[in-house]
Amino acid sequence: MCEATDVFVPRLSILAVIALAAASCGNSRDDAHAKQMADRVRTEFLHAWSNYEKYAWGHDALRPLSKTPHDWYGEPLLMTPVDALDTLILMKLDAEAKKTRRLIEDELSFDRDIYVKNFEITIRLLGGLLSSYQLTGDKRLLNLAQDLGRRLLPVFNPPTGLPYVYVNLRTGAVRDPITNPAETGTLLLEFGTLSKLTGDPVFYDKAKRALVETFKRRSSIGLVGEAINAETGEWTNIDSDISGGIDSYYEYLWKCWRLFGDRDCLEMWNASIPEIHKYLAEDSGGELWYGHADMNSGTRMATNYGALDAFFPALLALSGDVDRARRLQRSSFKMWNLHGIEPEVLDYKKMRVVSPGYHLRPEIVESTYYLYHGTHDPEYRRMGEKMFDDFMKYCRTESGYVALSDVVTKQQRDEMESFVFAETFKYFYLLFAPQDALDFDHVTLNTEAHPLRRTW
Repeated sequence: MCEATDVFVPRLSILAVIALAAASCGNSRDDAHAKQMADRVRTEFLHAWSNYEKYAWGHDALRPLSKTPHDWYGEPLLMTPVDALDTLILMKLDAEAKKTRRLIEDELSFDRDIYVKNFEITIRLLGGLLSSYQLTGDKRLLNLAQDLGRRLLPVFNPPTGLPYVYVNLRTGAVRDPITNPAETGTLLLEFGTLSKLTGDPVFYDKAKRALVETFKRRSSIGLVGEAINAETGEWTNIDSDISGGIDSYYEYLWKCWRLFGDRDCLEMWNASIPEIHKYLAEDSGGELWYGHADMNSGTRMATNYGALDAFFPALLALSGDVDRARRLQRSSFKMWNLHGIEPEVLDYKKMRVVSPGYHLRPEIVESTYYLYHGTHDPEYRRMGEKMFDDFMKYCRTESGYVALSDVVTKQQRDEMESFVFAETFKYFYLLFAPQDALDFDHVTLNTEAHPLRRTW
């Protein structure tokens, strides 16, 4: 309990003193509650992590309901340990971080005759290794990142410069030319950082060309589609949106300017963002939503918005458009509260679930964190607490956290992807942790929430 003292304060009325004391008490209570929430998040992270250690150590992921390990490509690439390491470090879980580093350094090898998805391996493994190297200074992590980067380079072989979807880590063989802007344009933060840290420009050059070539193929009204052929450069799906398949393409236009100071990225951002607002944004019943449009005509194709779209308030807030970010975040939170947890896709006109799954995605939490960091408005911590309570209520099991097959029925799905540790728990934690838990102004978080620092 806060109590008044007998200290004399000159030139302040009694009412002013009371007001200041009340504000101080309020701030103390808010800080104490935020610390309690950060501790809760950390405890629940450890619950999920200890079960990963118990049932799936050395594998890519844990399936919590069956208590069995899962490897994406039949052989472990330590997806969860690499994705989680910088979160362990940020949460000051030193013993767990040390054990995880030892596992990665002793067991992780990319000399494997397997085809891997370039985009996922880049944002999770390459990004995770680079951020953990920057946090620890351990050059073995950088050496692993450099080895991985070299093995991924063959994806950029098409004459267009757009990458194939899959590459064989041992042979360099590539396959699957039908890709999307997210997978062609969400590589420069990681490949660029690798170039800066190793002094080898090839990584930056290849990834930047892929981003530029994607931008160059936008339509006459400035939009990109959902699918493109990397060999021909022709669009195979003209649906334009800010959802999966496109989302992080826009994210990296801004963030590559932020991290590298690359003016080309800023110019591409400035040419793209007004068109998104013009053709994809929609005022529906006084609420702001972003739907789907034909990339060539701008004609509305669907009134769908979902869990992946909910990253956009974070990007708007980061780039300075806070008012629009606030409005869209309110829409995202309405989507969450419709059934007590967000669906994968919602028809915002009909307020009807289109795709009912919940994959433990982080995007809405990410936006809550960015808006709180940018405004210090306690509304966002209250919002985050509600979401964390729901997250625990519906997804916590005795052996970790599980996805939902259906947010309406709350039927569980035996899945706990590595991004739960890399992003979902990290953003919940950062929302409530002290501001110095992450040096926000001097790092740029990649799309998997791995902090990259401009040290060059």
